[in-house]
Formats: sequence, C-alpha cells, structure tokens
Amino acid sequence: MPDPKLKIYVFYYKRGSVLELDQIYQPIMAGNSLPGVGTEFRGDETGENISHKNKYYSELTGIYWVWKNTRQDITGSCHYRRYFTSQPEPLLYRLKRLLYFPAGLYKKRVGLIYTKNTKLFVPRIINQTEIEHLLQKYDAILPQARKLKYSVKNHFKRYHSINDLNLIESIIKEKHSEYIEAFYEILNGKRLYANNMFILKQEHFQEFMTWWFDVLFEFERRVDIVKYTGYQQRIFGFIAERLLNVWFRHKQLNCIELPVIYFKHFKFK
Repeated sequence: MPDPKLKIYVFYYKRGSVLELDQIYQPIMAGNSLPGVGTEFRGDETGENISHKNKYYSELTGIYWVWKNTRQDITGSCHYRRYFTSQPEPLLYRLKRLLYFPAGLYKKRVGLIYTKNTKLFVPRIINQTEIEHLLQKYDAILPQARKLKYSVKNHFKRYHSINDLNLIESIIKEKHSEYIEAFYEILNGKRLYANNMFILKQEHFQEFMTWWFDVLFEFERRVDIVKYTGYQQRIFGFIAERLLNVWFRHKQLNCIELPVIYFKHFKFK
C-alpha cells in the first residue's frame, strides 16, 4: 500500500495514458473545470481551487489544489512526461550524449534523458524507497539545473516580455525585500531549475507555496491577463519557474539535483 505520508503528484493537461508507477504517484488533471477536459482520474476543480485559470497558470492550478486540499509529510510535483530518476543513465544513452556536442545540444540537454522507451525507463522512475533514503540526508529534491546559453534574464527576454520580469522585481522589492538579492543572483546566472518540479518536506512545502502564490497572485492583480495569448498565456508557469529558483537560492536548503526522464511522443486519448 502507498504511504499516505508521501505523495508525488503527476500533472496532466488533457486525457492521456497513465503509466503504471509506484503507488505513491497520483495523477491530477490540471484545469479539470474547463470545458471538454473531464477525466476518469482526480482533477483540480474540487475544494479550494483555481482550476478555471489553467490556461494562464498551467500545472500550477494542480499544484495549488494539492497545497489547499491535501496534506502529507512529503509532497512532490512532476509531469505526465517528466519524472525524476536517481538511477544512473544507461550506458547507451550516455554514449548518445556525445552526439549532443557537434549538434550544439549539450547544454540544452543537461539533466534530461529523452526517450520513447517506457519499458526500460518506467522502472527507473524514482520510487518511495529511493525518495525516503535521499530525504534522510537532503531537505529537497530538484531537477538538475539547466545550463543556459544566456543569463536567466536574457533568456526570459528572448521568449517573453521583459516588462513581466520587471514587475516581479517590483513586487519582490515591495513585499519580500529579503529575496531581492537572490532574485538578482538568479537573473544574472545561467542555471535554471525548470518545469516547476520538486519533492519537498511538509514544512518547506508549506512555506514555499505561501510565498510562491503570494507573488504570483500579486502579479495577476497588476496585469491585464487577457492580453496574454497563444504561447504567452502560460505566463504564470514561466514566471513561477524563475520564482522557484529565487526561493531556493534565498533559503539555501540542502538540495540534491536529479536527472529528469522525458518521455517523448506520449499517447493521448
């Protein structure tokens, strides 16, 4: 039976295949209140929720639901295609990495194991025993930081409006000034924890969620949300990734970074 003290939530955005995993894993349909999303497994539309904001908040509507409606000693966040692993990468896949250098993909693929092979890699997804063992020594589990070609600030500027990042800077100065040094350190650096993935003990999870959503909701209050269209609609997910890095930089927790298995061409119904 799964340990009720430990849950890793797997966030979906539409109906899709559910992998057979260690029983600590719980699939959650993020945005389940939106028309046409409905699913046979649990959604984020019950209890206290922001499910209707999913097109702007992405997987964060699911994370918010977990925060407000569940409680366990250890809480994790991952995605229907992305999972932590604590096992060594198979030799063949390590050899394939040599091809990343001439293709110019080495930095981009750091910490990511791209594969279609669920048979080989599902057993390598981190399980309860491995998590409990790691958290005896560490405060948190995070994905291996990406290595960016540009600074985090310039990387954001290439894909989004720098005005959004400037607004976050103003909010942190006003509401959480003790985090501003960490904010500048992250923006000037070239490493980034991506995908809003983590495994945290309860104390740190509660503290992080309180800070994270306080900043995000303040950002929402100060922008015209309807101006975001297409790819940019997921602005809160993009902002949240940067904020996650700021929080962990400021808190200086003892974290371990793990590779992420990324299943390509996942089937949807």
